[in-house]
Amino acid sequence: MKVQDVAKLKLPNAPGVYFFKERGKILYLGKAASLRDRVRSYFAADLIESRGPRIVEMVAKAGSIGFKRTGSVLEAFLLEANLIKRYQPPYNIEGKDDKSYNCVIITDEAFPQILVVRQHHLNRILHTSGLACQAIFGPFPYDSELKEAMKIIRRIFPHRDGCCESGAGRPCFSRQVGLCPGVCTGEVSKREYSRTIGHIRMLFEGKKTGLLRSLARDMHSYAVREEFEQAAAVKRSLFALRHINDIALIKKEKRFFAGSLAEERTNPQRPFRIEAFDVAHFAGSSTVGVMTVVEDGLATKSEYRTFRVKSVAKGSDIAALKEILRRRLGHEEWRLPDMIVVDGGTAQKNAASAVVKSILAPLDDIPVVSVIKDKHHRPRKILGEWCVIVGREMDILRANKESHRFALSFHRKVRAVSSFRFSPL
Repeated sequence: MKVQDVAKLKLPNAPGVYFFKERGKILYLGKAASLRDRVRSYFAADLIESRGPRIVEMVAKAGSIGFKRTGSVLEAFLLEANLIKRYQPPYNIEGKDDKSYNCVIITDEAFPQILVVRQHHLNRILHTSGLACQAIFGPFPYDSELKEAMKIIRRIFPHRDGCCESGAGRPCFSRQVGLCPGVCTGEVSKREYSRTIGHIRMLFEGKKTGLLRSLARDMHSYAVREEFEQAAAVKRSLFALRHINDIALIKKEKRFFAGSLAEERTNPQRPFRIEAFDVAHFAGSSTVGVMTVVEDGLATKSEYRTFRVKSVAKGSDIAALKEILRRRLGHEEWRLPDMIVVDGGTAQKNAASAVVKSILAPLDDIPVVSVIKDKHHRPRKILGEWCVIVGREMDILRANKESHRFALSFHRKVRAVSSFRFSPL
């Protein structure tokens, strides 16, 4: 194939798995955060330096390229492992000892464990522990990527690992941080836990559509039975699956790929965008609002915006917040955020959520979180969906701190101009 042929494929700038084929046989496959950019990279002038002679040979042999788009890099990561196992592409497996690779096992017991083990250790571990497997997934060649993938999966579906003793009567460490559903303390029934394991299996098997339908049915059933706490937990899992946070996987992939520095410069990966809003006034007058932006943990000051608030009751922070959010969301030419952060408690969070829903629903569902401060204005708690907050706490606090700083700075400027304008001569 030639680079001109690739241009005709109309590859999407989206995650997925790509296949190099010769007469219908898959020679090589891989995952990508951006199918378009990854496949194009195989036709770069420095391919032999970046990927080696075997890959150059493979590209020369290939007569066609196919791809399968996925909803996230996590799904692409899992699909890649399944397809390599199924098709055994020669340029993926020749010369490689996959016995040293990791695999994921689900044990066959009342409350199954989900473990990551080396393939060459698998039989010994099962023999010494007396455990059997109900499912094995893999092999997964890249340890760091598998580690990140398992973190994401466990945040969505808390489960038992090798450190959790069933029925111990005391919470394990994972239970204390919300990653175990309570197998150790007896808080979860066998039936509920079995459903969680079934959901994890569906995710590993690439059955996300069926998984979403199953979770939606579960949520409805819990709601009908007025088991609202369980319904809320399922709702959180549904939301997390639809908004999988796999930024870490994208970064791992970029670092692994040879020539990653060039790719990071040219690959327009969509960063996770947090917009934080704050209001400032002086005794209810000269009310202003600001928006600050943090993308993948870094402040993007060129995206900051200021608002002069005029149409609200004197000193009403919530009304001012609602106004600036309505004005911000009215700018259709601005990219929508992946998360909105506001300063305050439940009232501020609910007010912001109501504005977002009134303007964007049902097309978009942007999560809103709020940061509660103590009397010294130090962060005390982050309010919002746990599945949205976890792993992003530092970015949320950074965005909130920056919005407070920017609001005070802008308010001082507004007051200074106002004082100068109306000062007596």
